[in-house]
Amino acid sequence: MADQRRANIDAERLLAHYRTMSRIRAFEEAAEAAQKAGEVKGAIHLSIGQEAIAAGVCGNLAREDLIASNHRGHGHTLAKGASSAAMMAELFGRATGTCQGKGGSMHIADFTIGMLGANGVVGAGILIAVGAAQGVKLRGEGRVVACFFGDGAMNRGPFLEGLNWAKIYELPVLFVCEDNGFAATTRTATLSAGPGPEARAQSLGIPATIVDGNDVAAVDATAQELIGRIRAGKGPHFLLARTYRLKGHTAHDAAAYRSAEEVAAKQEEDPLKRCAELLRLNGIGAERLAAVAAEARAEMAGAVAEARGAAWPRRDLAWADVQDVGAPQEAGR
Repeated sequence: MADQRRANIDAERLLAHYRTMSRIRAFEEAAEAAQKAGEVKGAIHLSIGQEAIAAGVCGNLAREDLIASNHRGHGHTLAKGASSAAMMAELFGRATGTCQGKGGSMHIADFTIGMLGANGVVGAGILIAVGAAQGVKLRGEGRVVACFFGDGAMNRGPFLEGLNWAKIYELPVLFVCEDNGFAATTRTATLSAGPGPEARAQSLGIPATIVDGNDVAAVDATAQELIGRIRAGKGPHFLLARTYRLKGHTAHDAAAYRSAEEVAAKQEEDPLKRCAELLRLNGIGAERLAAVAAEARAEMAGAVAEARGAAWPRRDLAWADVQDVGAPQEAGR
């Protein structure tokens, strides 16, 4: 790997990003192991290989800022500040989860840290983010909304509808497209006409920036600039972050549609590996990096143990979050 030394690098800030990425990686690995053990039900979509985007973007957001995510949302939620223990409990379906065990992996939400929710519907988070941004603007607040989605979402209606609405009303939204090259199990390029999602954003008058999504320092610097513009009232911006998921579409997907050689080559671009190398070049020793990774693994092992021992949701509260009238079968009686 070429020397990536940067004269103006903030090593401690970069180390903080490395810590966030290590926590995301450790969470995903623990969640994957728990699902294989039968403790986590339903599909989980791992963001292993994409950690730099969550860390670099969310590291520039304030607690009161908002995010909307997609089905691959564990990393965004952790990076925004959610409790790893509460998140793991949610995956385990326990009452101490972020949604009291009722949402699971694809519907994690935590309003206390501005996480409006992951979403199992491709592209649906775009409209949620735009709606939230409309509310922010109507109330005259200074908050920013960041919306994360994959490149496969650009072929769905909410992409055009959401970006158009955001530009018409100059809403404070950062659209973050995590371009990992795949729409589920199909290469996005084989299904998408035109030059790409950034061109579609630009066609609506939204400025678009492309960044190496596996370089957390680059993502950090770019997100800092774009979020600053948005907070200053410059309207929506689009960030295309090119990355690669090192696992399959879901934890059960063996990803046989791509070669082992391709994955091996992409592992050389692992964002944690690249960040660690840059930190070493700037004086952060291997022992310190190893300690960060070990601390992350210990945290997630504790989260799993806590989730296993947590209570199941109470049966009498099954309908509590569904609608105000209570159980639908009781309505009208």
